[in-house]
Amino acid sequence: MYSESEFGKWRERFWPVHSHELKKLIPMIFMFYLILFNYTILRDTKDTLVVTGAASGAEIIPFLKLWVNVPFAIGFTVIYSRMSNIVRRNTLFYMVISVFLLFFVFFSLWLYPNRDTLHFHETADYLQSILPPGFMGLIAVMRNWTFSLFYVMSELWGSVCLSMLFWGFANHINTIAESKRFYALFGMMGNLALPTAGYFVYVASGVRDNLPEGVDSWGYSLNLMTGVLTVGGVLIIFIYWWMNRYVMTDPSLYHQLDVEEPANEKLKLSLKESFHMIIHSRYLLCIALLVISYGVCINMVEVTWKNQLRLQFPDPNAYNQFMGLFSTCTGMVTIFMMLFLTNNVIRKFGWTFAALCTPVILLLTGSLFFCFVLFRDLLPESLFLTLGIAPLMLTVILGAIQNIMSKSTKYALFDPTKEMSYIPLNPEEKVKGKAAVDIIGNPTGKSTGSLIQQILMVMLGSLSAIAPYVAVIVLCFFVVWIASARSLGKQFATVSGHNP
Repeated sequence: MYSESEFGKWRERFWPVHSHELKKLIPMIFMFYLILFNYTILRDTKDTLVVTGAASGAEIIPFLKLWVNVPFAIGFTVIYSRMSNIVRRNTLFYMVISVFLLFFVFFSLWLYPNRDTLHFHETADYLQSILPPGFMGLIAVMRNWTFSLFYVMSELWGSVCLSMLFWGFANHINTIAESKRFYALFGMMGNLALPTAGYFVYVASGVRDNLPEGVDSWGYSLNLMTGVLTVGGVLIIFIYWWMNRYVMTDPSLYHQLDVEEPANEKLKLSLKESFHMIIHSRYLLCIALLVISYGVCINMVEVTWKNQLRLQFPDPNAYNQFMGLFSTCTGMVTIFMMLFLTNNVIRKFGWTFAALCTPVILLLTGSLFFCFVLFRDLLPESLFLTLGIAPLMLTVILGAIQNIMSKSTKYALFDPTKEMSYIPLNPEEKVKGKAAVDIIGNPTGKSTGSLIQQILMVMLGSLSAIAPYVAVIVLCFFVVWIASARSLGKQFATVSGHNP
């Protein structure tokens, strides 16, 4: 039996919440869960649409990420910034969520059913006949433009509704002391959205077996997922309204003065200022290299895996059903790692060991995946007969394991160690350094991998042809990643005085 003091310590560690704070915390956790629940549905569905679209494949993803996502993200940020100066915070929140929900409903009820009429198949076929095969991905972006638009809006839901709206609201109503106790709980509870939403996607995509002949099974599944997504969005709006009415009017839960930022503290840096700050700080440069290397490695491996997945599951329902199962497994592994590995690994083995876990695990699983992609035809058929599985399906499973481990270790170890690395910096470096890495590191990591794949595809023609070169390039970035983590670990120990 636990003594009262031991129980208090346990409660303080895992549930550091006072009873009167539940009125604020529970709605915030539920809002965070719903945003991630919707995002999981959208993330699985957007890939299914663009990858299984007419004359399309995983080749479309690098072109979408660089030439469509980036311009839309910049444009949305500009519009959001201007609107924030015109309308009230509450009104802007309702407007943004409503725009997303209206688009997804409009897509499901009108754009998707009329896709054959709306898509530019004739123009795309002509371009495909005069351009090299490597431009197939770019042509597919234009050919299936409604799917491309759905892909972009789904990506924006994650960055806008989660990063801008939720965390902006959370930072507005919580004090610094509350954030230290609450934000870890948001992450723990919010990650339950991955397995639950993934299972829903799996079930919704499997209804094709019970539909009558002649019914568009993928269209039916899409409508079902859109309906649930819309209900989730309406609940998000309701929770936000309720908190504004009953939490922000409660003096014991909301203190306006506690959340105001110092007027003289510059939190935003220009691109030039960010680059200059990173280049002139070895410490920040190492952090930036960690972020860039992760972005490049996960992007390039993931696209190669989705190409194999497209070959195994050309039917959109089957593809989306597998993605739902993938999200479920990712969420379960992530929760397990966050509960039992994050704090224990960092505390027992030190920062450097914990920071190296992510690249080492990704390197091992990625090497196994690429070796199988490149050399599976050399393996004897008797091996696959013994295992009772086709070579392509085994490749898909190995790629899924690699992606599950990469995402889980990111959430459980990569993100915590990266955020810890800012702690020893002085207040100005802590604020401006993190802003600089966010401005330079995140976009560079995502776009570099896409650009490399585009260049290779234009030169060699397809994702299958570029796989050996992708494997070598990814290996080089792993070397940079591991070297940067070791260097940063030594610097972290020096400036913090803790075990590296």
